[in-house]
Amino acid sequence: MRNTSAFWNETLQLAMQALRANKVRAVLTMLGVIIGSACIVLVVTVSLAGKRYIISEIEGVGSNLVVAEMVNPGESAPITLGDEITPGDLQAVKQAIPQVTEAAGTSDIHLTVMVNAVAHPIALVGVTEGFNAVRRLVAVHGRYFDQDDLMSRSKVCLITEQLASTMFPYDSPVGKDLAVGELHFTIIGVFRERVSTFGETEITPESVIVPFPLIKDYTGSEYFKTFYAQADSPDDVPLVTERVAEVLASRHRPGAKYHVYNLAGILSAAKSISMALTLLLIVVALIALTISGIGIMNIMLVTVTERTREIGIRKAIGAPRHAILYQFLAEAVLISGTGALIGIAIGILIPLTADAMLTIPTVADFLRDFVPAAEAGIPISWASVVLAFLVSCSTGVIFGYLPANRAAKLHPTESLRYE
Repeated sequence: MRNTSAFWNETLQLAMQALRANKVRAVLTMLGVIIGSACIVLVVTVSLAGKRYIISEIEGVGSNLVVAEMVNPGESAPITLGDEITPGDLQAVKQAIPQVTEAAGTSDIHLTVMVNAVAHPIALVGVTEGFNAVRRLVAVHGRYFDQDDLMSRSKVCLITEQLASTMFPYDSPVGKDLAVGELHFTIIGVFRERVSTFGETEITPESVIVPFPLIKDYTGSEYFKTFYAQADSPDDVPLVTERVAEVLASRHRPGAKYHVYNLAGILSAAKSISMALTLLLIVVALIALTISGIGIMNIMLVTVTERTREIGIRKAIGAPRHAILYQFLAEAVLISGTGALIGIAIGILIPLTADAMLTIPTVADFLRDFVPAAEAGIPISWASVVLAFLVSCSTGVIFGYLPANRAAKLHPTESLRYE
């Protein structure tokens, strides 16, 4: 019977004997399948690693941040001092919106400082108490402001790494005096942004951050150019965005306009772009498998021609049509299945090796310099492993059917006369 275990055992044995008799041809035929299946696993792996890196960068900026700024309507509706966002608005937002976990405001002015008789343009940025919790700056040297610094109007500041290397190329800037106009600040730290902010920040390479109350000494008033509200979770961002706009509108005159926005759109766009690239690369890998399938079909058509006499002998001694069909299909599936397993093993081994190399400090530093996404680790998608195997085996069945069917239809009398 066709479905007995003896029939299938015999079919597989005959298929394996035929492949062993032509090892080089079998290996060369499955090479395309190896490349195609490895490509599927690697493409999805690289895509997931890139997606993880991009999303972590955006979330590092603050995917749950809501930003508010006053809009200048132009000469038609001049701005009044009462339109500015103030510390009172900050407190109102924190009290009126339970989903807000932290709020902060900043104001910046552009000045020039003198260091060793050399003028350096800077952006003096005043920040409130919650700024570091919201923006998560990294203090490379020294320290960040403590609560006493922010509340007591201490004349201390932090400067960026770029500014530190420009103004103090040979010395540590921590503890040095920085003269900004008539005020003198003590540098208590050097900082950098944790991640790139895609231009959505007041921090520049020339920034000097100081406690916000000191900005009043330069501007004569206390108001924010940029206001941040941090939602409890990304799911609360739309609600917080809407409520912040409502609070600002309720506390200022009707003609005042405010731009309230969040970074959720950037995060959503990054996910969509990543998914589109993943699908595109998978299509490329499937094209590679299709080409390998055509190779399987061509090689097996040649094999059928070469084995015409063998097929005739088998039919003459009683082998049914379906036995010939399944034997050649089994050969195609063995080629594609074995190639898929080897390709998948290669596709898994490469990211595992890269992850293992990240445990070596010197290699890890080198990889992070050239492949920033490596810092987040390299994920392996087991769904892509299953997909690669199924698609590769299907390729063998689909493209192996034509030569198998041709072999099964050969007439035994004509096959025995074939030379």
